[in-house]
Amino acid sequence: MHEEVSFEPQQMVMLVASVIVHDLTNGRVVLLRRGEGKAFAPGMWSLPGGKGLRGEPVTHTAVRELREETGLVVEPQALRLAHVTHSAHSPEAPEGFVVLVFAAEAWHGEPVNAEPGNHSAVAWVDTPDLPTDFVPSTLHALERYLAGERPEVAIDGWDGA
Repeated sequence: MHEEVSFEPQQMVMLVASVIVHDLTNGRVVLLRRGEGKAFAPGMWSLPGGKGLRGEPVTHTAVRELREETGLVVEPQALRLAHVTHSAHSPEAPEGFVVLVFAAEAWHGEPVNAEPGNHSAVAWVDTPDLPTDFVPSTLHALERYLAGERPEVAIDGWDGA
């Protein structure tokens, strides 16, 4: 028997897009280290990405955030869905957030720290040597992608889920 659960109908969930830039030839990915002053996961490694803008398709969010943070250029049609995470809350999203993680195996440019006020580093990292101080939900998405697993929807931080 299922227990009745009541939900608030006007919950506003933040939409976030992240990008795994995967250099298949050299076995590496682009990561960024979040700045120490960030409200969410300060000082931890993560994937490039960020919040969607009103009226912006999520693939365009992914492309825009990747370019703004790393200088790398990816075409929206080059993205493929790798993972989805629905997180219960964060300091910037008290109503929760959904992250669509895309993978790109083709890009233009070399990564740079294009937002030094937000990130302390942007770097190519060899896939066998991923850092341990990594945003856990993002690391989970990246590890699944690297293992060749099909996309999944992961639930993070919800009581009883």
